[in-house]
Amino acid sequence: MNRKVKLALDIIMGAVIPILILNNLNDQLGTVSTYIVAALVPVAWVLLDAGFITRRFNFIASYVGAFALLRGLLAFWFVDGIQFALKDTIGTLFTVIVFGVSILIGRPIMHYFLMQGMNPDSPQRKRLLKALLAEPKVYRALVKGTKIILMINVLIGIANFFLNLQIVVAEFGTTAFNQQVAQVNAITQVIFTLLEFVGAGIVAVFIRRAMFYYLPKESGKEQDESDFWDLLNLRDHQLLAADS
Repeated sequence: MNRKVKLALDIIMGAVIPILILNNLNDQLGTVSTYIVAALVPVAWVLLDAGFITRRFNFIASYVGAFALLRGLLAFWFVDGIQFALKDTIGTLFTVIVFGVSILIGRPIMHYFLMQGMNPDSPQRKRLLKALLAEPKVYRALVKGTKIILMINVLIGIANFFLNLQIVVAEFGTTAFNQQVAQVNAITQVIFTLLEFVGAGIVAVFIRRAMFYYLPKESGKEQDESDFWDLLNLRDHQLLAADS
């Protein structure tokens, strides 16, 4: 699927449709059923994407799937007030824990995201990429990148908790509650997504710099003009020649 189409569908299924459901279907479905349906639409989309569209079982799919299942289970925890604020922040807390544990055990999660994202399509490329990611500067960049994403999620979690606490003040099971949840979602889906996008972009830049520090240049070309995998193969040939 085209990446732009996929991004548009993620936004529509993850934010637009749930907000429309929460604001418009309370009389038709009932307030509790409306809340459940709105909460499960993004979950169903993620699982559908992983199982039938992307159809790749890998680290990223496992992480996203676990996150989606957690959200699906939480949809049936019917609470309001401070408990709802906590409930709506548990997903972010899950991310913070996963990223934090990966740092503590010395296996920064950005390593696995990068391995999946770059999609080495042969055992040779996978071996060469792993060797590059193990280089000291690259490893430190992966740790730093993981910490940055972790801190962004800590800030998002705190902001999300207090937004829900301030805005979602109606009792669960009322139209007002669903509309207030939709209001929070409309705010967070824009601001938090933008914050995550900017953070991921910053992380990608300095990880890329660290990787290219260890890559050679092709004769007559700047590094940016060369194919990444060509440079990785050239690096391997140079290392083998230096050892022989």
